[in-house]
Amino acid sequence: MFVTSLPVSAHIPRSLSLSFSLSLSQVMDAQKEALRRIISTLANKNEELQNFLETVDNTLTGLQEESCKVMSDLEVELEKLNSALEDKGAELRDIIKEEKRRKEAELQKQLSEGKYALFSCEELLEFANQTLTITTEEEFLQAAKQIKERVTMAPAFRLTTRPAVSENMTQFTVDFSAERVGLQRLHFLPVPRAPEIDISKCVVYDNNITVAWQPAGEADDGINRPIERYELEYRKTNSDSSLRATGEACWEKICDITETQVTISGLKFDSLFVIIRVRAKNKTAAGEFSEPVTMETRAYNFGFDASTAHTELKVQGDTVIWEPQGVKGHDPRLRGKESKSSSRSTTPSPSKTAGSRAGRDRFAGESYTVLGDKEMMGGCHYWELRPLADWKSFSVGVAYRASLGRFDQLGKSASSWCLHASQWLQSSLAVKHNNRAKPLDWPLPQHIGIYCDYDNGDLSFIDVDRLRLLHSFKTKFSQPLIPAFTVWCGGFTIMTGLQVPSFMGNFLSTNRSLSNLSQ
Repeated sequence: MFVTSLPVSAHIPRSLSLSFSLSLSQVMDAQKEALRRIISTLANKNEELQNFLETVDNTLTGLQEESCKVMSDLEVELEKLNSALEDKGAELRDIIKEEKRRKEAELQKQLSEGKYALFSCEELLEFANQTLTITTEEEFLQAAKQIKERVTMAPAFRLTTRPAVSENMTQFTVDFSAERVGLQRLHFLPVPRAPEIDISKCVVYDNNITVAWQPAGEADDGINRPIERYELEYRKTNSDSSLRATGEACWEKICDITETQVTISGLKFDSLFVIIRVRAKNKTAAGEFSEPVTMETRAYNFGFDASTAHTELKVQGDTVIWEPQGVKGHDPRLRGKESKSSSRSTTPSPSKTAGSRAGRDRFAGESYTVLGDKEMMGGCHYWELRPLADWKSFSVGVAYRASLGRFDQLGKSASSWCLHASQWLQSSLAVKHNNRAKPLDWPLPQHIGIYCDYDNGDLSFIDVDRLRLLHSFKTKFSQPLIPAFTVWCGGFTIMTGLQVPSFMGNFLSTNRSLSNLSQ
């Protein structure tokens, strides 16, 4: 009898086989996800190691350069020291030689005078001896008188028989033993210890960072020498690690700080963190840097989304300029006449194109608008605007991006809020929303701050130069917001990366005095 052998799968029910396949698939997916996490961890570790190796390599290069520098400085100092010793030795030698010459001149003078006196004395002695042999009384008396007169005038009796100077030169004896000890104690300048940054006194406010630290302690030799100055370094980063990642900003320096506190002002907070370190300097010797401190610098950073800009708007970094494509573009009244006289206008009616942008991002028609490139979905945000010279009209505000049509103008619908300024024909300032405008009795501002508190539904416009709250909208935002701008004839520049300034507290703590336009 023959027995037919069946495949194993033939004995497994279909439902069990399907369940087994699903189980294998789930295991496979789980393993893939685990592998992806491992790959991500390895990639992060790989980047960290690359940054570490780059840091070590830069440190090695810096070590070699610094070693050459200090060696060169040492040779210069030794040369100066040797030159000073040579100069001092020459000075002392000259003093001894001068004294020797002076004494020699005095003694040589005495020798000359003494020899002459001796010669005169010997001649007189011989004459006196010869006089004793004279027998004639008259001749003897005359000779004796001459001898007496010559003795009175003889140089030998006017000459001092003691040397004018002595051979003693002990006043020029030297003993440089103390100096030799000092030379033997020559060493490198004491390096001050690293200061310690006092985090409790470090403050971040109004795009400024105030850093304070404890003074450096005694040097390694135990001698407390005055610290002449400090040097602070800081750099921006999006990581709280002190290691510099590839492409991140380099260290920036503030030198010659004489106090134990300094304020870094005028910063643009375009990174999540700023890392700070400080070191003490004594004469030319600089100590080690303190342990780096990471300060959080969150702010609202955005730029222009050039793909949304009207074709007659030119985006250049943080600046937008209106550049009409034709002569008639300069005057909207002429453009209106042109559209009325043409029965086949190439520009669709705004009423027919309102609604979702649906991929047709660039504004058109009379909506000379450009949007920001970063949405707001919560929290507090602040940015500023400055119109350029010779501007005629602009608007600044926020809008629901998804609800703003290509031909929609800011403030003309329920999906946008704006401040509108114009000096075309006459000056005017107004806030607009939902096709309603409220005039503001205030001079045209040249520096405008925009504050948006998404969660509380606040949108405020401030005259920054005069610190005046122009207007506050109070509403309830229901969709992601985007900064929105309109300009006709002229241009403006925006400033982003700004914290909510401290002066906003004064406006927010008081009654938002100007009446609000609500939906």
